[in-house]
Amino acid sequence: MTHTGTITDHAPHAIDDKKPGEESLAPQTTRIMDPWSYLFAWLGGCVSIGTFTVGSGLVGTLNLIQTITAITIGCTVIGLALMINGRAGHKYGIPFMVQARSSFGFAGTRLPALVRSVPAIVWYGFQSWIGAGALNLVSETMFGYSNIWVFFVGFQFLQIGLSVLGFHGIKWLENIGAVFIIGALIYMFFSVINQYGDQISTNLIQAEGTWGAPFWGATMLFLGVYSTMMLNVSDYSRELQHRVGSVRQVAIYANSILPATLFMGMIGLMVSSATGEVDPIKVFSSAVDNPILLVVTLLFIAFAQVTTNILNNVVPPAYAMMDVFKLPFKAAAVIVGLLAFATFPWLLVRDESAAGLGLFIQTYSAFLGPIFAILVVDYYVIRRQTLNLDHHYDAEGPYRGWNPAAVIATVVGVVVALIFSGISWYASLIPAGVTYYLLMQHLPAAQRFRA
Repeated sequence: MTHTGTITDHAPHAIDDKKPGEESLAPQTTRIMDPWSYLFAWLGGCVSIGTFTVGSGLVGTLNLIQTITAITIGCTVIGLALMINGRAGHKYGIPFMVQARSSFGFAGTRLPALVRSVPAIVWYGFQSWIGAGALNLVSETMFGYSNIWVFFVGFQFLQIGLSVLGFHGIKWLENIGAVFIIGALIYMFFSVINQYGDQISTNLIQAEGTWGAPFWGATMLFLGVYSTMMLNVSDYSRELQHRVGSVRQVAIYANSILPATLFMGMIGLMVSSATGEVDPIKVFSSAVDNPILLVVTLLFIAFAQVTTNILNNVVPPAYAMMDVFKLPFKAAAVIVGLLAFATFPWLLVRDESAAGLGLFIQTYSAFLGPIFAILVVDYYVIRRQTLNLDHHYDAEGPYRGWNPAAVIATVVGVVVALIFSGISWYASLIPAGVTYYLLMQHLPAAQRFRA
């Protein structure tokens, strides 16, 4: 069998001149992201309120040094994992849904599509509510008008309008916002230290903390916020110019994810330890006593939700809908935005929901870890980094239907992950990867997927 990079008549034609909103599952020939644009996209996409919430949840568990170390370890793993799983998309220009066909099958990709889409839509709604809360507080501060529901609906439709532009919209939005985001994060970080320095010293710097299981669980939580992106990283790497090598990609991921995660996680930990407050809007507003700077800070929070949602929480479920329901990208992006309303985000931001969000991250990471391991084993071990794109785009070819090896391996990985729920993503990798490899070698029903 000769492995080629060509496309059969079963596949749509590759797009040579992609216009805004013209996203396709075909191999991407036009690469619109240079290294700087790619770095800015990831920087804007990683300013997650979820990271802030994870940091808040560590109060009383880890001290300052342990938290910084946990974030650094988690982000290092993230950078390596993104490069490893993004190689197929970068080399062949294929998105996650197409990449998964060789391991899960055309019908089987519905499983990873569902596992990836649910957290994205939940985070979409959660972060939209946070952004709307920030805009509402700006309006209340400046004009005396307050109506969170009006701002939530308006803010969500604004994001839907931006999301239909696809990666062209992502590129200009993230490029414009990167400098603003960095400056605002640095400002908020030092504002928190100036205002709560004594409490931070007592509660965090002098605290004993632990280097045991809770510490490693914390690395998993910070990693888990981005474990969704590690799964569908090919959706992004297919837009990156071919000339950007693997080492440089790791550097891009590290230099974008680590600063944003450190600042957000540390701000959440420090302010929550000093005030006991976990609501992001209340935390940031309490850390800034100047009305003008408060407005700027709140606008930053709203803007950061837009950049994160458009990159991380719209593209993956939209591509999944394009694959499963054969929808055009613009229609899929609109539906994803409307589904975010149904996540009831106003319930997720309550103080008593902070622990629940941590459990949510652990749970979906238990499903994402096995799928990540299967994709990596399939590409590097089974396919030896060589794909036959004819098969990937032939719905009646050898990858038709479901691959039982991938389904069984996913179940094995999930069971192990749930047993070790504190480190669910880590715990799932080896069981799922080894099971998939052995089944691909010896399970007769998986034989046609080895072609």
